[in-house]
Amino acid sequence: MIQEEIVRRNLDLHAEWMKYVFEHPEILDKIPAEAQLVIIPNDDPVMAEENSKIAKNLKSQGLPVVIVHIDSPKPVTAQIEVA
Repeated sequence: MIQEEIVRRNLDLHAEWMKYVFEHPEILDKIPAEAQLVIIPNDDPVMAEENSKIAKNLKSQGLPVVIVHIDSPKPVTAQIEVA
């Protein structure tokens, strides 16, 4: 997978995570201030593998890592009707 695609998918995952945080702000109390957050999608094995590599690399550097498991965002489709 090319780097641009990884970045785009991670931005989508981040947006989904932020939606969750806005609805459940108390979840932030469980995340240490110094932690690196890595999002693992439940339904995208390719991205799960890529992000697991990132988490493993961060851990090997001795950094605290918090892993969040979420579903990938689903594309929104809109229908416009001119009345």
